[in-house]
Amino acid sequence: MSATAEHNTTAQSGRIIISVDAMGGDAGPAAVVAGIARSAQKNPDIGFILHGPEDMLRAQVARKRGLEDRVTYCDAPDVVTMQDKPSHVMRHGKGTSMWSALESVREGHATVAVSCGNTGALMALSTIRLRRLPGIIRPAIAILWPSRNPQGFNVMLDVGADVRADAQDLLQYALMGASYARNGLDLPRPRIGLLNVGTEEHKGRPELREGFELIGGFADRASFDFVGFVEGGDIPGDVCDVIVTDGFTGNVALKTGEGTASLIGDLLREAFRYTPLSRLASLLALTSLRRLRKRIDPRRVNGGVFLGLNGTVVKSHGSADATGVSAAVKLAFQLAQSGFSEKLAARVASAAALAQDTPNGPKDGDTDGPKQTDA
Repeated sequence: MSATAEHNTTAQSGRIIISVDAMGGDAGPAAVVAGIARSAQKNPDIGFILHGPEDMLRAQVARKRGLEDRVTYCDAPDVVTMQDKPSHVMRHGKGTSMWSALESVREGHATVAVSCGNTGALMALSTIRLRRLPGIIRPAIAILWPSRNPQGFNVMLDVGADVRADAQDLLQYALMGASYARNGLDLPRPRIGLLNVGTEEHKGRPELREGFELIGGFADRASFDFVGFVEGGDIPGDVCDVIVTDGFTGNVALKTGEGTASLIGDLLREAFRYTPLSRLASLLALTSLRRLRKRIDPRRVNGGVFLGLNGTVVKSHGSADATGVSAAVKLAFQLAQSGFSEKLAARVASAAALAQDTPNGPKDGDTDGPKQTDA
């Protein structure tokens, strides 16, 4: 970051600074700037570092009243495209807006990074630049899923960081997901479910059955409740608060859910346009329909959180508009405000200590060892 940028960031020292990759999304920097402008209007405690071609970004910001004094620029001429392979970006991505956005978090100029860019490249660069927390084998991407629970959402992870997950990975996902639920949803003792093809203990692949034993063994001392295996229908349900799965299954479920929400919206519009009477009914139900649309709109829960790194990264959907970007920034701000990164690191360290105390996993009735209830 330039000396001028560092000075401007210091001038915003009373605010939480969000580092934003302005160039990665399908809609370009206009949608990103419009999204951060919405966030700035709603919350005076947020400041931004925008990464991308500075002249282009200044022109975009100048169109938004009151935004200029909330933004610092970091000139990054190159862009990671959706077609770029992660391996290529890892070798040649140093001048990109994505790399630059992560560097601001790494150097302590910002608390959280937000990007709409290439997921694989973002995870690869995040892992290289921010590094994994000690003891973490595979980072995970966690998302919020609309649910019947009182908090309105469930946490699901992994949804695409890595298609593989063995039993130890699933245990780490459970611990990280529990920490996210505590800090993101204010649940002191979240309920964890392990996604499977059935709820019976004998079902599923060997790594799932082994993961079942590991997660269940850690539950009491890691301050969460393990409800056992759950099925796909429980993802939006009220059986648990956190759904743990591998990245392949989680990503398929996520894309299926987004497609289903879009289909429901299209079918409702089609049904209410069918006859003059149905159009009248749509007017009478307008308030309820708006409430439903807001409830299931994927843009309003936009933002997957990369867990298991020395720093927080929020991955916005690549096709996000201003509403979606604003939602991702809101999530980033909430996590920064709660000190989530530090609490997650403490949780992982505590879990590593527990595992060291009991190398084969804790046994029923085993109560020795450290506890961490505020992470």
